[in-house]
Amino acid sequence: MAESRILTTFEPSKVKKQHKMKRYLSLIPFVALIALISICVSVFGTNALEGATQVSLLIASAICVFTGYLMGRVEWDALEREMTDKIASCMPSIIILLLIGAIGGTWMVSGIVPTMIYYGVQVLRPEWFLVSSSLFCALVSVMVGSSWTTVATIGVALMGIGRALGIDEGWVAGSIITGAYFGDKLSPLSDTTVLASSVSGTPLFTHIKYMMRTTLPTFALSLLIFAVAGLLLDVEPSQDVTFLNELRQTFAISPWLLLVPIVTGVMIARRWPAMVVLFIAALMAAIVAAVWQPQLVAQIAAKGGASPHNTATAVYEGVMRVVYAPTQLDTGSPMIDTLVHTGGMAGMMPTVWLIICAQVFGGVVTATGVLHDLMSMMLHFVRGTASLVASTALTGIFCNIALADQYLSIILTSSVYKDIYDDRGYESRLLSRTCEDGATVTSVLVPWNTCGLVQSTVLGVATLTYLPYCFFNLLSPVTSVVVAATGWGIKKRHNH
Repeated sequence: MAESRILTTFEPSKVKKQHKMKRYLSLIPFVALIALISICVSVFGTNALEGATQVSLLIASAICVFTGYLMGRVEWDALEREMTDKIASCMPSIIILLLIGAIGGTWMVSGIVPTMIYYGVQVLRPEWFLVSSSLFCALVSVMVGSSWTTVATIGVALMGIGRALGIDEGWVAGSIITGAYFGDKLSPLSDTTVLASSVSGTPLFTHIKYMMRTTLPTFALSLLIFAVAGLLLDVEPSQDVTFLNELRQTFAISPWLLLVPIVTGVMIARRWPAMVVLFIAALMAAIVAAVWQPQLVAQIAAKGGASPHNTATAVYEGVMRVVYAPTQLDTGSPMIDTLVHTGGMAGMMPTVWLIICAQVFGGVVTATGVLHDLMSMMLHFVRGTASLVASTALTGIFCNIALADQYLSIILTSSVYKDIYDDRGYESRLLSRTCEDGATVTSVLVPWNTCGLVQSTVLGVATLTYLPYCFFNLLSPVTSVVVAATGWGIKKRHNH
């Protein structure tokens, strides 16, 4: 009874102090995750996603459970239930990611992407090189759904042409990355686009359509800057046709191959389910690979140990390997070898593993309430729509810097703000768009981020060298806030 009177007498101050201490304790899992991933990136570099990052997420999850225990919030059944629900919610995106891996292999070996590159490079003109390279990379990235693949293939070729023309490598790399990330952002085949829509609970094509309000104006402004710069640059016509010759010697190039991306575009325009579109697109490309590029399919089968005497078996095994396994050929041309190298479904497994581990962390921080505490602290800085969008975009940028991975940035930013957007009546598409504007496109601007590391290595240009010329990536978060401030297309639900 005496104890009860003491607590009653001093309850306001004690409750306030305990509440404040719990908020500080809630920061421990996030600080631990940032520290663990920072160590991983410094030690493993671009290989951090092969397992070290995933293990770091699991360790941070364990730390979160211990933190929840200190705060008296651990109920193991609730933890398991929340983790299971989080992972289950991402199963559609995991299936889509596997199909994207299949498309990456089949579209490359079938000659579809090489054909697009072959004809696209020939229409480039010196004075319009920067604009053309951005547009061409955007087209390839939309069709392939991967900024990494675009930069590592056509981007490498464009860098060589740009250097031959005498154009500053920062400008060239900036135009390539601008186009690649624009296309990646709007492609239904992109893993980041699928991820952003999935974790926020937004239908894929609704997410893509809503992003156009910020993405198209930003890309148009970027193209205008490149157009002016191109007209002011002193360039000479390129005589280097080696790459095109090697491309034709390796692949059977034909305009008929463009029917596959055209049919895919029609299916997308008719809003077919993403899984259906991706499956049919991969199936069409696999058939085309067997019919149009039999020599490449046979070489892939031979590398897998297939008997060259049984043609039917070799073709079947070669096509299957293109779909599910990493593909690499020895053509004698380093540039073509890089072009043909794809990961297939197996290449998506590190990303799938990452998503599962990230959802475990998300489930734990939700079940223990530390995520709720973090959101409560952030609410003090949010007043209206513009400040909410600005806070979301800045969180995505901060995560790219602190966590060094765009997937984690998208997942954690969406997890932190999802309930805030819902409680305030905002549609989920506003959250998914802002995550892309803040997290997806800025990842390549951070030197130690996995995207920054990969693109600078592939292009042979330091991150800080191309950063000032990645206008689309730099302007996207700004455009997102400006559009939010105007209220254009932003609707709030009316809860009754």
